[in-house]
Amino acid sequence: MRSRTRNRKCFCSLAALFALPGVCSAQTRIKLGTLLPRGTAQYQALEKMGQDWRKATDGAVTLTIYGDGQAGTEAESIQKVRIGQLQAATLSAAGMAGIDPYLGAAEKVPMLFHSLEEAEYVRNKLAPELELRLEKKGFVALFWSDAGWVQVFSRRPMLRPADLKHTKLLTTPGDPAEVDLIRSLEIIPVERSWGDAWVALERGAVDELVTTPFLCLAGQYDRAAKHYLPLNYVPLAGATVISKKVWDELTPKQRQAMRTAAVEAGKQIQASSRQENVTSIEAMRGRGLQIHAMTPEAESEWQAYFAAVYPRLRGQLVPAEIFDKVQGLLAEYRKNGAAGPRGAASGQR
Repeated sequence: MRSRTRNRKCFCSLAALFALPGVCSAQTRIKLGTLLPRGTAQYQALEKMGQDWRKATDGAVTLTIYGDGQAGTEAESIQKVRIGQLQAATLSAAGMAGIDPYLGAAEKVPMLFHSLEEAEYVRNKLAPELELRLEKKGFVALFWSDAGWVQVFSRRPMLRPADLKHTKLLTTPGDPAEVDLIRSLEIIPVERSWGDAWVALERGAVDELVTTPFLCLAGQYDRAAKHYLPLNYVPLAGATVISKKVWDELTPKQRQAMRTAAVEAGKQIQASSRQENVTSIEAMRGRGLQIHAMTPEAESEWQAYFAAVYPRLRGQLVPAEIFDKVQGLLAEYRKNGAAGPRGAASGQR
Protein backbone atom coordinates (compact mmCIF):
# COMPACT_ATOMS: atom_id res chain seq x y z
CA MET A 1 0.00 0.00 0.00
CA ARG A 2 2.78 2.39 0.97
CA SER A 3 4.64 1.44 -2.19
CA ARG A 4 1.62 2.29 -4.35
CA THR A 5 1.23 5.60 -2.50
CA ARG A 6 4.89 6.46 -3.10
CA ASN A 7 4.52 5.55 -6.78
CA ARG A 8 1.49 7.79 -7.14
CA LYS A 9 3.38 10.66 -5.49
CA CYS A 10 6.34 10.16 -7.82
CA PHE A 11 4.05 10.08 -10.83
CA CYS A 12 2.27 13.24 -9.72
CA SER A 13 5.61 14.97 -9.11
CA LEU A 14 6.82 14.06 -12.59
CA ALA A 15 3.53 15.16 -14.13
CA ALA A 16 3.80 18.50 -12.33
CA LEU A 17 7.40 18.91 -13.50
CA PHE A 18 6.52 18.42 -17.15
CA ALA A 19 3.58 20.80 -16.82
CA LEU A 20 5.83 23.68 -15.74
CA PRO A 21 6.25 26.57 -18.24
CA GLY A 22 9.46 26.22 -20.22
CA VAL A 23 9.69 22.44 -19.94
CA CYS A 24 6.38 21.50 -21.55
CA SER A 25 6.69 18.71 -24.10
CA ALA A 26 3.28 19.29 -25.74
CA GLN A 27 3.19 20.14 -29.43
CA THR A 28 3.23 23.83 -30.34
CA ARG A 29 1.70 24.77 -33.69
CA ILE A 30 2.92 28.11 -34.98
CA LYS A 31 0.90 29.82 -37.71
CA LEU A 32 2.82 32.53 -39.57
CA GLY A 33 1.35 35.22 -41.83
CA THR A 34 3.35 36.83 -44.65
CA LEU A 35 2.85 38.78 -47.87
CA LEU A 36 5.62 36.76 -49.54
CA PRO A 37 4.34 34.96 -52.64
CA ARG A 38 4.20 31.17 -52.47
CA GLY A 39 6.86 29.37 -54.43
CA THR A 40 9.45 32.17 -54.25
CA ALA A 41 12.91 31.50 -52.82
CA GLN A 42 11.99 33.72 -49.87
CA TYR A 43 8.88 31.71 -49.10
CA GLN A 44 10.87 28.49 -49.46
CA ALA A 45 13.40 29.79 -46.91
CA LEU A 46 10.54 30.10 -44.40
CA GLU A 47 9.39 26.58 -45.28
CA LYS A 48 12.92 25.29 -44.67
CA MET A 49 12.93 27.11 -41.33
CA GLY A 50 9.74 25.27 -40.38
CA GLN A 51 11.23 21.93 -41.40
CA ASP A 52 14.31 22.67 -39.27
CA TRP A 53 12.09 23.57 -36.32
CA ARG A 54 10.21 20.30 -36.56
CA LYS A 55 13.41 18.29 -36.84
CA ALA A 56 15.29 20.11 -34.05
CA THR A 57 12.36 19.76 -31.62
CA ASP A 58 11.49 16.15 -32.54
CA GLY A 59 8.17 17.31 -33.93
CA ALA A 60 7.20 19.35 -30.87
CA VAL A 61 7.09 22.61 -32.87
CA THR A 62 5.40 22.81 -36.27
CA LEU A 63 5.07 25.78 -38.62
CA THR A 64 2.16 26.54 -40.95
CA ILE A 65 2.72 29.46 -43.35
CA TYR A 66 -0.08 31.61 -44.78
CA GLY A 67 1.56 33.32 -47.76
CA ASP A 68 0.35 35.65 -50.52
CA GLY A 69 -1.32 37.85 -47.91
CA GLN A 70 -3.75 35.03 -47.08
CA ALA A 71 -3.67 36.14 -43.44
CA GLY A 72 -4.50 39.73 -44.46
CA THR A 73 -2.44 42.91 -44.52
CA GLU A 74 0.58 43.31 -42.28
CA ALA A 75 -1.52 45.34 -39.83
CA GLU A 76 -4.10 42.56 -39.76
CA SER A 77 -1.40 39.93 -39.22
CA ILE A 78 -0.04 41.89 -36.26
CA GLN A 79 -3.50 42.07 -34.73
CA LYS A 80 -4.02 38.34 -35.28
CA VAL A 81 -0.76 37.60 -33.45
CA ARG A 82 -1.94 39.75 -30.56
CA ILE A 83 -5.21 37.84 -30.20
CA GLY A 84 -3.68 34.43 -30.87
CA GLN A 85 -5.11 33.65 -34.32
CA LEU A 86 -1.52 33.74 -35.60
CA GLN A 87 1.62 33.17 -33.58
CA ALA A 88 4.18 34.78 -35.94
CA ALA A 89 4.50 37.10 -38.92
CA THR A 90 7.10 38.13 -41.49
CA LEU A 91 6.86 41.92 -41.75
CA SER A 92 8.38 44.79 -43.71
CA ALA A 93 9.78 47.87 -41.97
CA ALA A 94 6.40 49.54 -42.52
CA GLY A 95 4.68 46.62 -40.83
CA MET A 96 7.11 46.70 -37.92
CA ALA A 97 6.35 50.38 -37.42
CA GLY A 98 2.74 49.27 -36.87
CA ILE A 99 3.91 47.56 -33.68
CA ASP A 100 5.98 50.55 -32.57
CA PRO A 101 6.67 53.70 -34.66
CA TYR A 102 10.32 53.44 -33.57
CA LEU A 103 10.74 50.11 -35.40
CA GLY A 104 11.88 50.27 -39.01
CA ALA A 105 10.84 53.90 -39.33
CA ALA A 106 14.21 55.16 -40.58
CA GLU A 107 14.11 52.63 -43.41
CA LYS A 108 11.00 54.36 -44.74
CA VAL A 109 12.92 57.60 -45.46
CA PRO A 110 13.66 57.82 -49.22
CA MET A 111 17.33 57.78 -50.26
CA LEU A 112 18.56 58.08 -46.68
CA PHE A 113 20.96 55.19 -47.23
CA HIS A 114 23.66 55.18 -49.90
CA SER A 115 24.23 51.43 -49.91
CA LEU A 116 22.70 48.23 -48.58
CA GLU A 117 25.85 47.70 -46.55
CA GLU A 118 25.39 50.89 -44.55
CA ALA A 119 21.68 50.14 -44.08
CA GLU A 120 22.63 46.74 -42.67
CA TYR A 121 25.28 48.34 -40.44
CA VAL A 122 22.72 50.70 -38.94
CA ARG A 123 20.15 47.90 -38.55
CA ASN A 124 22.64 45.68 -36.70
CA LYS A 125 23.67 48.52 -34.40
CA LEU A 126 20.06 49.29 -33.51
CA ALA A 127 18.90 45.66 -33.22
CA PRO A 128 19.40 45.19 -29.44
CA GLU A 129 17.43 48.33 -28.64
CA LEU A 130 14.71 47.52 -31.17
CA GLU A 131 14.34 44.01 -29.79
CA LEU A 132 13.81 45.33 -26.27
CA ARG A 133 11.07 47.61 -27.57
CA LEU A 134 9.51 44.69 -29.41
CA GLU A 135 9.44 42.55 -26.28
CA LYS A 136 7.66 45.28 -24.36
CA LYS A 137 4.95 45.14 -27.05
CA GLY A 138 4.66 41.35 -26.77
CA PHE A 139 6.83 40.25 -29.72
CA VAL A 140 10.21 38.55 -30.13
CA ALA A 141 12.36 39.09 -33.25
CA LEU A 142 13.54 35.81 -34.76
CA PHE A 143 15.63 37.45 -37.48
CA TRP A 144 16.21 40.78 -39.26
CA SER A 145 16.80 40.91 -42.98
CA ASP A 146 16.39 42.92 -46.15
CA ALA A 147 15.25 42.07 -49.66
CA GLY A 148 17.34 44.63 -51.53
CA TRP A 149 16.28 47.99 -52.91
CA VAL A 150 12.75 49.19 -53.48
CA GLN A 151 12.78 50.90 -56.89
CA VAL A 152 10.42 52.63 -59.33
CA PHE A 153 8.21 50.87 -61.89
CA SER A 154 5.87 53.10 -63.88
CA ARG A 155 3.46 53.26 -66.81
CA ARG A 156 5.52 56.04 -68.42
CA PRO A 157 9.16 57.12 -67.95
CA MET A 158 10.05 58.70 -64.60
CA LEU A 159 13.53 60.09 -65.13
CA ARG A 160 13.58 63.25 -62.97
CA PRO A 161 11.60 64.42 -59.93
CA ALA A 162 9.53 66.70 -62.17
CA ASP A 163 8.24 63.57 -63.96
CA LEU A 164 6.95 62.17 -60.68
CA LYS A 165 5.10 65.23 -59.42
CA HIS A 166 1.29 65.09 -59.65
CA THR A 167 1.32 61.41 -60.64
CA LYS A 168 -0.62 58.70 -58.79
CA LEU A 169 1.52 56.44 -56.60
CA LEU A 170 0.22 53.20 -55.13
CA THR A 171 0.47 53.06 -51.34
CA THR A 172 -0.88 50.39 -49.03
CA PRO A 173 -3.71 51.33 -46.65
CA GLY A 174 -3.21 52.01 -42.97
CA ASP A 175 -0.14 54.28 -42.93
CA PRO A 176 -1.26 57.93 -42.71
CA ALA A 177 2.30 59.14 -42.05
CA GLU A 178 3.45 57.65 -45.34
CA VAL A 179 0.48 59.23 -47.11
CA ASP A 180 1.53 62.61 -45.71
CA LEU A 181 5.09 62.03 -46.93
CA ILE A 182 3.87 61.27 -50.44
CA ARG A 183 1.69 64.37 -50.51
CA SER A 184 4.58 66.52 -49.29
CA LEU A 185 6.47 65.40 -52.40
CA GLU A 186 3.57 66.66 -54.57
CA ILE A 187 2.59 63.10 -55.48
CA ILE A 188 -0.97 61.77 -55.26
CA PRO A 189 -1.22 58.74 -52.94
CA VAL A 190 -3.68 56.07 -54.06
CA GLU A 191 -4.36 53.50 -51.35
CA ARG A 192 -4.69 49.99 -52.74
CA SER A 193 -3.81 46.52 -51.49
CA TRP A 194 -1.05 44.73 -53.39
CA GLY A 195 -3.68 42.28 -54.60
CA ASP A 196 -5.26 45.15 -56.55
CA ALA A 197 -2.00 46.63 -57.83
CA TRP A 198 -1.94 45.07 -61.29
CA VAL A 199 -5.52 46.04 -62.11
CA ALA A 200 -4.93 49.58 -60.78
CA LEU A 201 -1.88 49.95 -63.03
CA GLU A 202 -3.56 48.41 -66.05
CA ARG A 203 -6.58 50.71 -65.75
CA GLY A 204 -4.51 53.82 -64.99
CA ALA A 205 -5.84 54.23 -61.44
CA VAL A 206 -2.17 54.47 -60.42
CA ASP A 207 0.78 55.61 -62.54
CA GLU A 208 3.64 53.97 -60.65
CA LEU A 209 4.59 51.83 -57.68
CA VAL A 210 7.76 51.30 -55.71
CA THR A 211 8.75 47.71 -55.04
CA THR A 212 11.67 45.34 -55.42
CA PRO A 213 12.33 43.85 -58.86
CA PHE A 214 11.69 40.27 -57.74
CA LEU A 215 8.31 41.23 -56.26
CA CYS A 216 7.49 43.19 -59.42
CA LEU A 217 8.21 40.09 -61.47
CA ALA A 218 6.28 37.81 -59.10
CA GLY A 219 3.23 40.12 -59.28
CA GLN A 220 3.68 40.65 -63.05
CA TYR A 221 3.30 44.40 -62.51
CA ASP A 222 5.77 45.03 -65.33
CA ARG A 223 3.10 43.96 -67.83
CA ALA A 224 1.38 47.26 -67.07
CA ALA A 225 4.28 49.30 -65.60
CA LYS A 226 6.75 48.91 -68.47
CA HIS A 227 9.31 51.50 -67.34
CA TYR A 228 12.00 50.94 -64.69
CA LEU A 229 14.25 53.45 -62.96
CA PRO A 230 17.04 52.02 -60.75
CA LEU A 231 16.48 54.66 -58.08
CA ASN A 232 17.45 53.20 -54.70
CA TYR A 233 14.40 54.47 -52.86
CA VAL A 234 14.61 52.50 -49.59
CA PRO A 235 15.82 49.03 -48.59
CA LEU A 236 12.96 46.55 -48.24
CA ALA A 237 13.91 45.65 -44.69
CA GLY A 238 11.94 43.80 -42.09
CA ALA A 239 11.85 40.92 -39.64
CA THR A 240 10.08 37.76 -38.67
CA VAL A 241 8.52 38.06 -35.23
CA ILE A 242 6.78 35.62 -32.89
CA SER A 243 4.41 36.15 -29.98
CA LYS A 244 6.42 36.57 -26.76
CA LYS A 245 3.78 34.58 -24.90
CA VAL A 246 4.26 31.59 -27.21
CA TRP A 247 8.05 32.02 -27.19
CA ASP A 248 8.22 32.03 -23.40
CA GLU A 249 6.28 28.75 -23.25
CA LEU A 250 8.98 26.94 -25.26
CA THR A 251 11.96 25.27 -23.61
CA PRO A 252 15.34 27.04 -23.72
CA LYS A 253 16.65 24.24 -25.97
CA GLN A 254 13.73 24.69 -28.38
CA ARG A 255 14.20 28.47 -28.46
CA GLN A 256 17.91 28.15 -29.22
CA ALA A 257 17.35 25.68 -32.06
CA MET A 258 14.51 27.74 -33.52
CA ARG A 259 16.47 30.99 -33.43
CA THR A 260 19.46 29.34 -35.12
CA ALA A 261 17.21 28.09 -37.94
CA ALA A 262 15.46 31.46 -38.17
CA VAL A 263 18.71 33.44 -38.48
CA GLU A 264 19.80 31.11 -41.27
CA ALA A 265 16.45 31.67 -43.01
CA GLY A 266 16.99 35.42 -42.76
CA LYS A 267 20.41 35.10 -44.39
CA GLN A 268 18.95 32.99 -47.20
CA ILE A 269 16.11 35.47 -47.77
CA GLN A 270 18.53 38.38 -47.94
CA ALA A 271 20.99 36.65 -50.27
CA SER A 272 18.37 35.22 -52.62
CA SER A 273 16.41 38.48 -52.73
CA ARG A 274 19.40 40.60 -53.68
CA GLN A 275 20.42 38.14 -56.37
CA GLU A 276 16.87 37.70 -57.69
CA ASN A 277 16.50 41.45 -58.04
CA VAL A 278 19.25 41.34 -60.67
CA THR A 279 17.91 38.31 -62.53
CA SER A 280 14.33 39.61 -62.33
CA ILE A 281 15.27 42.80 -64.18
CA GLU A 282 16.78 40.70 -66.95
CA ALA A 283 13.69 38.49 -67.09
CA MET A 284 11.39 41.52 -67.32
CA ARG A 285 13.67 43.13 -69.92
CA GLY A 286 13.08 40.03 -72.02
CA ARG A 287 9.35 40.69 -72.09
CA GLY A 288 9.52 44.39 -72.83
CA LEU A 289 10.56 46.28 -69.68
CA GLN A 290 12.29 49.54 -70.64
CA ILE A 291 15.27 50.26 -68.39
CA HIS A 292 16.24 53.90 -67.93
CA ALA A 293 19.78 54.70 -66.80
CA MET A 294 20.38 56.56 -63.55
CA THR A 295 23.04 59.17 -64.30
CA PRO A 296 25.07 60.81 -61.50
CA GLU A 297 23.35 64.12 -62.29
CA ALA A 298 19.90 62.57 -62.05
CA GLU A 299 20.80 60.77 -58.82
CA SER A 300 21.92 64.06 -57.24
CA GLU A 301 18.67 65.68 -58.33
CA TRP A 302 16.60 62.88 -56.80
CA GLN A 303 18.66 63.05 -53.60
CA ALA A 304 18.03 66.78 -53.24
CA TYR A 305 14.32 66.28 -53.98
CA PHE A 306 13.90 63.79 -51.14
CA ALA A 307 16.32 65.46 -48.72
CA ALA A 308 14.23 68.62 -48.85
CA VAL A 309 11.46 66.85 -46.89
CA TYR A 310 13.72 65.26 -44.24
CA PRO A 311 13.10 68.05 -41.71
CA ARG A 312 9.35 67.38 -42.00
CA LEU A 313 9.85 63.63 -41.60
CA ARG A 314 11.84 64.01 -38.38
CA GLY A 315 9.38 63.81 -35.53
CA GLN A 316 6.48 62.79 -37.81
CA LEU A 317 7.13 59.76 -40.02
CA VAL A 318 10.24 59.00 -37.97
CA PRO A 319 10.51 59.71 -34.23
CA ALA A 320 13.12 62.43 -33.72
CA GLU A 321 15.23 60.27 -31.40
CA ILE A 322 15.66 57.41 -33.88
CA PHE A 323 16.13 59.82 -36.82
CA ASP A 324 19.03 61.51 -35.03
CA LYS A 325 20.50 58.18 -33.91
CA VAL A 326 20.46 56.85 -37.48
CA GLN A 327 22.09 60.01 -38.78
CA GLY A 328 24.83 59.61 -36.18
CA LEU A 329 25.44 55.98 -37.15
CA LEU A 330 25.53 56.89 -40.83
CA ALA A 331 28.08 59.62 -40.14
CA GLU A 332 30.16 57.12 -38.17
CA TYR A 333 30.00 54.55 -40.99
CA ARG A 334 30.81 57.04 -43.73
CA LYS A 335 33.65 58.61 -41.76
CA ASN A 336 35.34 55.23 -41.60
CA GLY A 337 35.21 55.04 -45.38
CA ALA A 338 33.16 51.85 -45.44
CA ALA A 339 30.29 53.08 -47.56
CA GLY A 340 32.15 52.90 -50.85
CA PRO A 341 31.13 54.52 -54.15
CA ARG A 342 27.56 55.33 -55.04
CA GLY A 343 25.63 55.11 -58.26
CA ALA A 344 25.78 51.51 -59.54
CA ALA A 345 23.49 51.29 -62.56
CA SER A 346 21.71 48.14 -61.42
CA GLY A 347 21.16 49.53 -57.94
CA GLN A 348 21.94 46.11 -56.41
CA ARG A 349 24.94 46.61 -54.16
